[in-house]
Order: sequence, then C-alpha cells, then structure tokens
Amino acid sequence: MEAAVVGARIAQFITSVVLFGTPLFFLYGLRGSAAAKLPWARPLLAACAGVVLLGAGVSLLAQTATMAGDPAAAFDRETLASVLSDSAFGAAILVRLAAGAAALIAALALPKGSRLWLVLAALGATILATFAWTGHGAAEEGLAGEAHAAADVLHLLAAGVWLGALAALALLLATSRPSDDVDAFRPLHRALAGFSGIGSAVVAVILVTGLVNSWFLVGPSRIGSLASSPYGLLLMVKVALFVGMLALAAANRFRHTPDLERGMTAKDPRHAIAALRRSVLLETSAGVAILILVSVLGTLAPVAAQ
Repeated sequence: MEAAVVGARIAQFITSVVLFGTPLFFLYGLRGSAAAKLPWARPLLAACAGVVLLGAGVSLLAQTATMAGDPAAAFDRETLASVLSDSAFGAAILVRLAAGAAALIAALALPKGSRLWLVLAALGATILATFAWTGHGAAEEGLAGEAHAAADVLHLLAAGVWLGALAALALLLATSRPSDDVDAFRPLHRALAGFSGIGSAVVAVILVTGLVNSWFLVGPSRIGSLASSPYGLLLMVKVALFVGMLALAAANRFRHTPDLERGMTAKDPRHAIAALRRSVLLETSAGVAILILVSVLGTLAPVAAQ
C-alpha cells in the first residue's frame, strides 16, 4: 500500500503542477491567441485534471488502508467517511476531487482562451496548496506551524510556476518544425522571453521558502548529519538537481534565447532550436525527478525529528 500511496502522490504532484503552471504561462508567456492555437493545450490540461481525480481516489483508498492497517478498510464506507471528515488528509482529498472535477469540466467545456487559462490556473493552485495541508509543516502548532505552512504553500506555487512553464516550453520546442518562415518561431521566442522575465522572482521565492523549510525540517545544528539519514540523502540529491536546473535556466536565458534571436535575424534558427530543445528537456527531466523526490520525502521522518 505504501507504494500505491507514493505513486498516487507522484502522479498528483506532476499533473497539478502542469494544471497550475502551464495555463498560467499561457497568460503571461503566450499572449493573445497564440496559446489557443496550440492543438495539445486542451488535451494536456484535461488529461492532467483526470489524473488528479484518479490519483486522489487512489490516494484515499491506499492511505485509508494504510492508516487502518487493513486493506479491506479501503472499501469500508464508515472508515472512508471517518477519514474524509476527521482528518486534514481527508479534507485535502475532498478539495482535490472537487477542484479536479471542476478543472476537467472546464478543460472540456470552455473555449480556449484567457478565461479558461485563468480558471485552470486557479484550480491548479488550489490543488497544489492542499499538499501543504498534509506535509511536515502541518504537524507543527502555533506561529511556527503557520509560518512553516505558509512557506510550504509558497514553495509549491513557485515550483509550479517554474515547472508548469517548462512543460509548456518543452512541448512548444518538441512540436517546432524546420521552417523557412522565421516568423513561425517568434511566438516561441516571446514565450522564452516572457518566462525569463519572471524567472528570477520565482527562483528567489523557492530559495527563501526552501531555507525556511530546511530550518524547520533539518535545523542549523543538524546540517552536518544530513548524509546519515535517508531523508537527508534525498534532500541533498534534491538540492543538487535544483542547482543543475538553475545552471540550465541560466544557459537558456543568457545563451540559447539570444542565440535564437540571432538565428532568426540570420534566417537560420535551427541550431538554436536544437540547443534549446536539449536544454529544456534536461531541465524538465530534473524538475520531474525533484517532484518524485518530494513525494518520497513526504513519507520520511525529517532530520530534525530523528
């Protein structure tokens, strides 16, 4: 059952990040009708909403069985009702189910455009925030607990902005085809420039909230013992992946995006597109790996509790 809990959590994390960050990116990075013309936008977002719904259902069943110590409890009405009504986990699942259903209906029914992107981004943000309700920060009380919970939510949302934009950029690059028409690449260039504009702010929020979380979950006096626990080792891998993402993001912003502009001016952006495609794919892969690590870290005792 533990594997099912972690697997469902990973699926929900990845899809809720896309459900929030990708339509948000459409609003600031692909202005006008550019995003509405993307053939993959609606299927992607509808699929993510569907996976959130399915993942929330699997999480409810698997977590209920784990909490009760009996697989049969996952199908017991009274036990399920108790979990849903008497725990923060149950409240989070109810919100995810409601928001996921609303997102699926919106993705299928509303016309593509700014209204749909805004609705999906708001619902995705709501779903992402629920992960903080059952995280390590939710176990603390008082002002410290409130500060930790707030840092958790901001950390999740900032990560969602970054990774959701990466998902969109990766798909834009994957579907870009060689063309003699340089204007065909201008929406991609505007999208890259648009993301670069908010990238620094997003990184700053991730760094600050990450430090706050580390203060509570590790503590200054325990930094030297990180390598002595599974939680500490995975946290170190997460930080290393984050540093790698920063390096790739810097290369995209200061090297590959200007190269694309120069390539368009010279009527030959092929090499710049290929370099961007490789870099964004690596950055996106690192982001997915971080989400998987975060899902596992949520099931382990933090260093400060050991």
